[in-house]
Amino acid sequence: MFSSGAISRTWRAAAVKAPLRTFAQAAAGSARKVQMSNFEKDQHINYQRIEDNLAIVRKRQVGCGRATRAGGTLNQPMTLAEKIVYGHLDDAHNQDIERGKSYLKLRPDRVACQDATAQMALLQFMSAGLPNVAVPSTVHCDHLIEAQVGGAKDLSRAKDINKEVYDFLASSCAKYGLGFWNPGSGIIHQIILENYAFPGGLMIGTDSHTPNAGGLGMVAIGVGGADAVDVMADIPWELKCPKVIGVKLTGQLSGWTSAKDVILKVAGILTVKGGTGAIVEYFGPGVDSLSCTGMATICNMGAEIGATTSVFPYNSRMSDYLKATTRPYIADWADSFQHNLKADAGANYDQVIEIDLNTLEPHINGPFTPDLATPLSKFKEAVKANNWPAKLEVGLIGSCTNSSYEDMSRSASIAQEALDHGLKTKSIFTITPGSEQIRATIERDGQMETLNAAGGVVLANACGPCIGQWDRQDVPKGTKNSIITSYNRNFTGRNDANPQTHAFVASPEIVTAMTFAGDLTFDPTKDTLIGADGKPFRFSAPNGNELPPRGYDPGEETYQAPPKEKGDILVQVSPSSNRLQLLEPFKKWDGKDMEDMPILIKVKGKCTTDHISMAGPWLKFRGHLDNISNNMLIGALNSENNAVNSVKNMFSGNYDTVPGVARDYKAKQQPWIVIGDENYGEGSSREHAALEVRHLGGAAVITKSFARIHETNCKKQGLLPLTFANPADYDKIAPEDKVSIQGLTSFSEGVPLNLHVKKADGSSVDIKLNHTFNEDQIKWFKFGSALNQMAAKAQARA
Repeated sequence: MFSSGAISRTWRAAAVKAPLRTFAQAAAGSARKVQMSNFEKDQHINYQRIEDNLAIVRKRQVGCGRATRAGGTLNQPMTLAEKIVYGHLDDAHNQDIERGKSYLKLRPDRVACQDATAQMALLQFMSAGLPNVAVPSTVHCDHLIEAQVGGAKDLSRAKDINKEVYDFLASSCAKYGLGFWNPGSGIIHQIILENYAFPGGLMIGTDSHTPNAGGLGMVAIGVGGADAVDVMADIPWELKCPKVIGVKLTGQLSGWTSAKDVILKVAGILTVKGGTGAIVEYFGPGVDSLSCTGMATICNMGAEIGATTSVFPYNSRMSDYLKATTRPYIADWADSFQHNLKADAGANYDQVIEIDLNTLEPHINGPFTPDLATPLSKFKEAVKANNWPAKLEVGLIGSCTNSSYEDMSRSASIAQEALDHGLKTKSIFTITPGSEQIRATIERDGQMETLNAAGGVVLANACGPCIGQWDRQDVPKGTKNSIITSYNRNFTGRNDANPQTHAFVASPEIVTAMTFAGDLTFDPTKDTLIGADGKPFRFSAPNGNELPPRGYDPGEETYQAPPKEKGDILVQVSPSSNRLQLLEPFKKWDGKDMEDMPILIKVKGKCTTDHISMAGPWLKFRGHLDNISNNMLIGALNSENNAVNSVKNMFSGNYDTVPGVARDYKAKQQPWIVIGDENYGEGSSREHAALEVRHLGGAAVITKSFARIHETNCKKQGLLPLTFANPADYDKIAPEDKVSIQGLTSFSEGVPLNLHVKKADGSSVDIKLNHTFNEDQIKWFKFGSALNQMAAKAQARA
């Protein structure tokens, strides 16, 4: 058994190693070879392939696609997003390209997985029977560490509790050729930014905040584990050709306004679904006033507007960051390729938003949704008008969104000023370093000492409270209270599993300042506090270096490289484990329409992946499909009784938990469906929200609209994600109805299906259902899942 700390180098025999055919080194064009990272010196960035692909695309004749006239060419000014995406086409000569319609087949440069989603991704990869991943891939242990008392103790406890999972991940990574970042190394997105992101690259990651790498000019997209398996198995990855939303930045940031306020403002404009199906591309003179890590913050939280990803053009701030993180060779290479790392003049955007950084003020978003944006100057009024709890119980800074050296330095400048006036925080104050490198550097340079002295508690280098890994003890569950964080997401109960917690999102500077007041109505830009000397004072505007003047301190070594020569590495999954479970293939479609199915639940209102498959304490079961299925839809609101986790069993007439009724239907071999509302499945990339429904016998999810990642995850697992052609038809369905999905025997791209609804009184109604399946995706459904199809192809080749 492998230890997640260090892997033995005593291999018995060399294992078969599949050739790494990464996009980044696919073409022979340029003789220059620039390594992809300090950890992968044999993998190279190939900008020439992007250049060649774009030359092909520009010359091609098209119909009515994105060309401005029929019979035109794609030789028009391109956005940066288009350059990077089209530059990674698998077949640039023949690929159909039309924004918002075509499905592109792409070759990503790399894959990144966090430990909670990596378990299922690796279990699926194991099922494919391949010896090695085909692209550079990494696993990062950040999700399974619960915040209790502080960094070192929490980390030690997590290593003990999660040993079985960490050993599985470490040994799987060694066996299949992935890099492994041990617990304590930091949050996946910070590690990627520090070590792997590069301008012009294309990466997919099994976490919705993968777009963080857009701060280094990379198109980085959150996906489910099945998509990651495709890429690791050398299968082109499919993405609907994204639209491009342009955000023009003018002016310069100053004072209390930070990069976080840009995305808080954008979220308020676009809402949680306004970016769906689009890449958000920032441009304009204001971009140069943002640090590289500030740009990453903006891209990170772009996930909250439903965007496919967000990206910034390459500039000197990115070059400075690459050099500071010991990758000057990438900066030099990017400098020579700048023409393809920015939009062409006159590039066409589907929508343009303009933000003047000179006039942008700090914002606070929430509660319960990340798009309820309120300017700081109006927040006091909003707190009173909405009867939000004004007392601030906890302030939390850090996380993958805001844990850079600059963030910690600016927060520490506020804490130091408070200390100079004899004050400590009135609210509980926690600090989450994004990586071991950040932790070690702020410890060396004094920011950590300042934050501790002010009353702060430094947590482990992990996700912690941001994803619900928080053993909160200061208020009883069910108590109405307020917290403010520098995180990215604030859905009901997300941080502490308390639906009465009003969670607000702001910049780390605003969060830090508010903890000294202990009051949400405090405006640090104009209100005063009383110092220990009895005199009032007002905080100065925060300040801090964007990069450490003495360079980064890497801290403790936490990386495990895949061995160059592998022996018979054993990856064990115990049949009696309650944490890990080998996967069984889902059943194939039986070739018939689906008849007389019950509605397990008709969901009312917002239903995120947190509602469908909660995180927090459930994270420990992410590698065990049957166990984690006990949380399926337990947070969704039932329209019939306005209750959560309470649905009627059509056979017994009794109410039970949602998973309980689903299991009873499954035991009786009775398929069922879910009816959902708008933007169903927004939030995390967790494919468990689809896997659990499929595992417990679900056949389809029918909604007004879907979030992008969840819709794809449903397709990958053999479910039917369908939408009402007329969203008002949602109201025609009652929870006690029985439904049939008709048209499946001739299921084809672009052709709607029919929902035949039988009412309890004997009447019926037919409802038109749309879908976004293409012909390849229809095959996933027919095979029972994308993985089933992959396995069938592998078996046919054997």
